Amino acid sequence: MTAVGPPGGYGGARPPSVANHLSGHAGGPVVQAGRIHGGIAYNYHLPPPAPDDVPDQVPAVRRFTNRTKDLSALDSWLARYAADAPGIGVLSGLPGVGKTAMACRWAGLARERFPDGQIYVDFASLRDRAGGDVSEAVGMCLRALGVSDQYLPGSLAERVGWYRTRSAGRRMLLVLDDVTEPAQVTALVPKGRGSAVLVTSHRDLSELALDQAEFLRLEPLDRDGGIHLLAELCGADAIAADRPAAERLVELCGGLPVALHLVAARLRTCRRLTLTGLAGELADATRRLGRMSVGRERSMSAVLGLAYHDLPEEAARLYRLLGWVPGRTFDAGTAAAAAGTDSDAAQDLLDTLEAASLLDATEDGRYRFHDLVRLHARETAAETGPGGEADPGREGRAVIARVTTHYLALTAFADRAVREDRLRIADLSELLRQGANPFAEAGRASALAWTAAERPNIMATLRAAAEQGADGEVWPLAEAFTVLFLHHRHLGDWKESLELGAAAAARAGEPAAEARLRSLLSRPLLDLGEDDRAHEELQTAVARADASGHPVLRASVREFLGRYWDRADPARAIAVHREALDLNTAAGERRGAAIAAYFLGAAQDAAGDHTTALATLRGARGELLELGDARMAARAAAAIGLAHGHLDEPSAARDELREAVQVLREQDAHHYEAQALVALADLVPRTGEGPATVREYLARAVEIHEEGGSPAAEALRERLNRLEKTPG
Repeated sequence: MTAVGPPGGYGGARPPSVANHLSGHAGGPVVQAGRIHGGIAYNYHLPPPAPDDVPDQVPAVRRFTNRTKDLSALDSWLARYAADAPGIGVLSGLPGVGKTAMACRWAGLARERFPDGQIYVDFASLRDRAGGDVSEAVGMCLRALGVSDQYLPGSLAERVGWYRTRSAGRRMLLVLDDVTEPAQVTALVPKGRGSAVLVTSHRDLSELALDQAEFLRLEPLDRDGGIHLLAELCGADAIAADRPAAERLVELCGGLPVALHLVAARLRTCRRLTLTGLAGELADATRRLGRMSVGRERSMSAVLGLAYHDLPEEAARLYRLLGWVPGRTFDAGTAAAAAGTDSDAAQDLLDTLEAASLLDATEDGRYRFHDLVRLHARETAAETGPGGEADPGREGRAVIARVTTHYLALTAFADRAVREDRLRIADLSELLRQGANPFAEAGRASALAWTAAERPNIMATLRAAAEQGADGEVWPLAEAFTVLFLHHRHLGDWKESLELGAAAAARAGEPAAEARLRSLLSRPLLDLGEDDRAHEELQTAVARADASGHPVLRASVREFLGRYWDRADPARAIAVHREALDLNTAAGERRGAAIAAYFLGAAQDAAGDHTTALATLRGARGELLELGDARMAARAAAAIGLAHGHLDEPSAARDELREAVQVLREQDAHHYEAQALVALADLVPRTGEGPATVREYLARAVEIHEEGGSPAAEALRERLNRLEKTPG
């Protein structure tokens, strides 16, 4: 490579202000004026680049699969700058997602488009230069363009000026790897038309939008993409021989290419290790990151550690604390609860973590960790202690406690926004006085929407709190959370949440709470076909309720018991519902008495006393409407429709059921909406409506039952399929 600088005879002195006096262009002679000691003037000529001064520094990628869409996006971006000013492309994403491999792969494919060479700068190797990384990076580029060390200008400004001159007239690609600051890019943009700069970074470089940069975020590989990469690394036959284990490995690696490379290296270097065996090792979350390593320096922890160690201390502390948050997603309020700070401060730190690509923002305004990033946050907390304390596990327990209290307050507010006068055992008045009610103005629909969106996180919080024995928070949270399931039947979660709550209440010595939760538990059990288990829970609930002496609770538990007997023995159900009605009336519980009357009327209808049932149900509906309980009044209307049907009054039955469906849908009482829809479908042959109407009713009912995981969905789906196949 030809050295560029003054000819010999000047004692190796570096001419000052080189960049400020360059003229001409890289394709011809350039005259340089300067001064040396004593003010002696001199002139010298910078020769044009030699024909072989074509840098080719971008590392080759040995194996690269997938990313076809992303490579195409880069090609599209390049086309816009083919004959224009140099363009800037930024590849972002979390550590280990394959940004460097992607950049290098594209550079290899685009080699012919840059006849004057490709330069590569790895900023990770320049990190420890105390702010001199940009100056050294420009120096590296000048060296690549033929400037020897002894003639490099001393200041950054001089180096940048000389670099622009040397790059003018060249069509070249510059790959800048692991950039952390926009200034690292802007100083290195070449001057030649048709040139390009391709940047990789896990940091927020949005300021480069002012320089017309294009941004492309890389996401982890999907299952098929991960399998394809494993097949390339380990051999297609090995992967095909145990496809389920390979898919499990992709899942455990979260689709991160770096993690897949690491596990593939372990499989290739350890003969005793199989796909199934390695998947079994990685299944233990506490050991997963440690097993994703090949030697001390090549590990998943080391990859994520690079981004973590760049964080400011407060952001690093929040990162460690968020690793203990039980749910998969969280908002600023939950993050604030985890850190014991306010939402504004938490939001600023979340922005920092997102800018570092350690957090992803979701479309609904929440944040989430990649699974491996969450494990790294916990691993880092366990090593250092979020506050430097000797027992980092104590801080983890404190995070779970704060988050549980946070969700308890919000869920209780939501519960009350949906139905203020519902029976509750937990007295949360003091807790709720300490915070603002977020649903005070938004109302019922917003409260239900929030609980539906937070369902996975509340479930995770219940499990974590129960595991660490926080019984005093678990059972009130389970009680409040059931408001969601009364409207949206997610049967598995409803059952589990009430099981956790009932067990916590029993351990805490709270008989009234235990009775309430066990009686509620009977509902998902009955819907899941576990009738015997439901009966056992109800027997325990009756005993605990009677022991508590709580009159309204005693009535409520018997209401649930009557609903069990509705299935097994209608006559016995009538007796139990009458008992519940009497207890509510004696306690002055008007709404409870109206609900008990509704169930009594339904039991009378099931027992064949349809006329009496109609009178009882009409009285119950009128009382519920006066109390403003549209949801329960609509359920009574549906029962009235069924009674009309049993009395061979199909038109009256249809009208009542249609009205009930409309109100139940408006009230988000979808489980009961589905019941009314099936009743309407059954009624169609008697009302003269066509098969299309039946299909409409059944399709909606199937949708509701399938969403909630109800066993009834399968039979309804089969019925709908048979109808679809029936001609006419």
